[in-house]
Amino acid sequence: MKAKTIVRFLNLNILSLTQKELLEQMAEGVLYTPNLDHLIKLQRDREFYDIYQQAEWIVCDSQILYLASKLLKRSLPMAIPGSSFFTAFYNYHANNPDCKIFLLGAAEGVAKKAMENINRRVGRQIVVGAHSPSYGFEKEQNENEEIYKMINESGANVVLVGVGCPKQEKWIFTHKDKMPEVDIWMALGATIDFEAGNIKRAPRIFQILAMEWFYRFLKEPKRLFRRYFIDDIQFFYYFAKQLLGLYKDPFA
Repeated sequence: MKAKTIVRFLNLNILSLTQKELLEQMAEGVLYTPNLDHLIKLQRDREFYDIYQQAEWIVCDSQILYLASKLLKRSLPMAIPGSSFFTAFYNYHANNPDCKIFLLGAAEGVAKKAMENINRRVGRQIVVGAHSPSYGFEKEQNENEEIYKMINESGANVVLVGVGCPKQEKWIFTHKDKMPEVDIWMALGATIDFEAGNIKRAPRIFQILAMEWFYRFLKEPKRLFRRYFIDDIQFFYYFAKQLLGLYKDPFA
């Protein structure tokens, strides 16, 4: 694997890659796409932190992080939101018969709807299986055993897990060895909902202005208020300390 250039945000190394470079280079490994919420969790959750250190591909999901990187000695070339990257990924591999995807996540029936939509767009069965697990499935060994069986029997070598952070990242590292034929793992949040048409992404202008988070807040204010206006706002405090040379990794 080629040496990679990184940009350091707090206690996390983010790869300095364009989407094109990521598509061309990522043949195996685990992909995480951190945003402000991830970076705050990385200050408090040691298990989450340790898991992040083992991922092969960590790329910037957030336009805010991309803009903040302009204040560092080395900046990121772009933001690569996980949801738009996944669309680019299956289009990039549309004519690659060796790319077979399994979708794990979202509410009952949503993953299967996403599978149907993607296969129709691509024109072949690039998504070979889909499953929406029960709430709290990660604690149910019987259900996990069923998931291993579904993924292994599907022949998938790429698995997208979209069950929310940090559950999806922790599930991947706890269980991925049970599915040895899978080459690529992606933890991509609400991507399955987007592909199913269950949730719409923010209009392009919100994305350009780094305000996609605000559009999502307007759609689900009760659920997202604490995340955006209490938890995530702390990133700017930590980042200011980094710029001043005062930040200390809590897990170093």
